[in-house]
Amino acid sequence: MKAHHVIVGPGALGRTLAHTLAGAFPVTLIARRSLPARQALTTPEGETVTRRLPAAGMAALDATTPAFLHLTTKAYAAEAAAEAAAERIAPGTPLVLWQNGFAVQPRLTARWPGPVLCASTTEGAYVIDDATTVHAGRGASVIGDLAGRHAGLARALARALDRAGLAASAVDDIETRLWQKLAVNAAINPLAALYEVPNGALAEARFAAEREAVIAEVAAILAADGVPPPKGEGKDGWRDLVEGVMKTTAGNRASMLQDIDAGRPTERDAILAPLIRRADHHRLPCPEIGALNARLAEKEAR
Repeated sequence: MKAHHVIVGPGALGRTLAHTLAGAFPVTLIARRSLPARQALTTPEGETVTRRLPAAGMAALDATTPAFLHLTTKAYAAEAAAEAAAERIAPGTPLVLWQNGFAVQPRLTARWPGPVLCASTTEGAYVIDDATTVHAGRGASVIGDLAGRHAGLARALARALDRAGLAASAVDDIETRLWQKLAVNAAINPLAALYEVPNGALAEARFAAEREAVIAEVAAILAADGVPPPKGEGKDGWRDLVEGVMKTTAGNRASMLQDIDAGRPTERDAILAPLIRRADHHRLPCPEIGALNARLAEKEAR
């Protein structure tokens, strides 16, 4: 019997994950509201694939015994969604967290009654409407667990994602990878949301000063925390990482920009707030990150 995957949260990432996994595994998509049963996904190669992916409510979990429960909600909604799912699902069900930032992951790792895996991905996607999603750029995902007890489960999920068509690998340093992804998000998401431009536009000279200031602050904060860039050294390593992601996701609309467009709160509390807290802990200045946080709060209020 093929492993059943349940995906809670039908946003851009959730629908992209559901579409892709549905080509190889049974998939149930959980949503708070009704969505069209036929969902279209435009691939990075320009092909449009349409699948029947009816979105069910949480009550549908009563009839499922999934191999993995994927949580693809926004970070600020993750804990409430996990609590609702826990009331309806077998206690040993593995939970997979796909949230940005580094806030809910340690809390849910401590509270969920079964294994918890964390995923960090550079897949780019955005929603057009209730029935259409664009997979804007192919990336890669890494899977691991903060507790260091579920390496075999992480490898099994990585194999499943690979089989379905999403490049993935299991890692034993997922906390470091989550901080590295947070660094990229901090340098790209706020500026993309504030100036309402796709990721690739941030490479333009008019954004260079702000982008460089954020990267410098991120580099100093994470160096104090002992988090290395994935390649290179110091600020240069972080710059190379950020510029690489901007290039590979040039046509993508960052998640914070999608939130602004939809009138939703952004994930600044999951992405910028942890950096501000670590800067305070190390008594490091972070005026640029603080200013971005304040500007986003003002834009959300408007």
